[in-house]
Amino acid sequence: GQVLELLRGLQRGSEDRRRSLGRLRWALQNEETQQKFVRLDGSIRTLTGLFTSSLAELQLEAARCLHELSHSSVPAVAEACLPVTSYLLTYLSGHSLELTELCLYTLGNLVVESEAVRKQLLPQGIIPVLASCIQSPHEAVLEGVGYVLSQLLQAKEAPTEIIPLVLDSLLPQHILPLVCSGLKAGMGAAVEFAWCLHYIICRHEDNVVLLELGAVPALTSLLLDLASQIPQGAPEGLELLVCPVLRCLSNLLAQTGCQGQDGRLLIALFLILQCFLQQHPFLAQECLWLLNNLTADDPAFCSALLSLDLLPALLQLLMCSQMATVLGLTVLCNVAEKGVLQCQRLLQQLLLPQLLPLLTLPHPEPVGQCLELLHLLFLHCPEAAADFTRQGGHRALEQHQSTPELQERAQALLDMVRQPPGA
Repeated sequence: GQVLELLRGLQRGSEDRRRSLGRLRWALQNEETQQKFVRLDGSIRTLTGLFTSSLAELQLEAARCLHELSHSSVPAVAEACLPVTSYLLTYLSGHSLELTELCLYTLGNLVVESEAVRKQLLPQGIIPVLASCIQSPHEAVLEGVGYVLSQLLQAKEAPTEIIPLVLDSLLPQHILPLVCSGLKAGMGAAVEFAWCLHYIICRHEDNVVLLELGAVPALTSLLLDLASQIPQGAPEGLELLVCPVLRCLSNLLAQTGCQGQDGRLLIALFLILQCFLQQHPFLAQECLWLLNNLTADDPAFCSALLSLDLLPALLQLLMCSQMATVLGLTVLCNVAEKGVLQCQRLLQQLLLPQLLPLLTLPHPEPVGQCLELLHLLFLHCPEAAADFTRQGGHRALEQHQSTPELQERAQALLDMVRQPPGA
């Protein structure tokens, strides 16, 4: 009843419409009221009329009502707002900062809930409009653009219908500098755009556009910058930026290979690891994932890991979490795969008894990775096998002879361990 009263008041235009709109906005914070409102005849038409009003105060209050509606998680409510999308886009180029910001977040929210809204916005030109908004000097507008774009890029149809349009637009050449100026300009916008980059890179096979814009050196030097801030005390929220940047670089390097990469990146990664391990352990696996991609096919990075004396720090991570254990061991395997010399240098710094506790872990995945590492070490340095037996290692292997997914590898290692030296 109350909603109908408010709507009639707005339609009659009799009482103070701005006060009616204000009361409607409060009422629309309720999920049930939102659904009732959009079912009322002429409700959206009336709101659209006020939203397109030439009276700035009425327009802003109507925009706030639409913004409340956009928060609904019911697709029917988002779809009721379809008639408004073209106006929302139009007002993005208006003079009122507050209106621009409201329109951006309303669009972002509607995009999340409804494919119908996304399908309508693309031909209405949302991508070129965002490409024009991203040139705004205002941090709040930039953050709003990042929000809308990141919602669009997560849509299920993004890889085929949205990402190609974004890559063809002027957006990429603005996104990269905005991510990289995160420490100097605004962290909020940098974080949004870093996630945008991540969604493009991981959902698109061919990232030529970003590579030609210099994404790899730009993100590398950003990580070096971020790491250099850490000793003085990391700025608030830095981990929110570090996470997507690590992912972007990891995925780009996995797609392109790491030749010519900057060796200082290793030190930067370990600084970031040290800084965030206690409060934000999820970043450990992001760093290790990048470390894995750097060492997988690049002998120079494997040598640097050993010569920069970073191995002790890596070994400390092995007991952090199951994922960190698996990834840390994978990095050690990458090094051991490179041959006799690397294995010898590994064995100088890695004491075999350090691996024994890992063989007693309850999960087969880290244990399997540990078996893989031992296999490479024994293959390239047979004397390590004898050393391992002296320390009671064969007993740890015998425990896994009955674990289905590990028994073959455990048996192969036992055979290696039992061979007389020089056989």
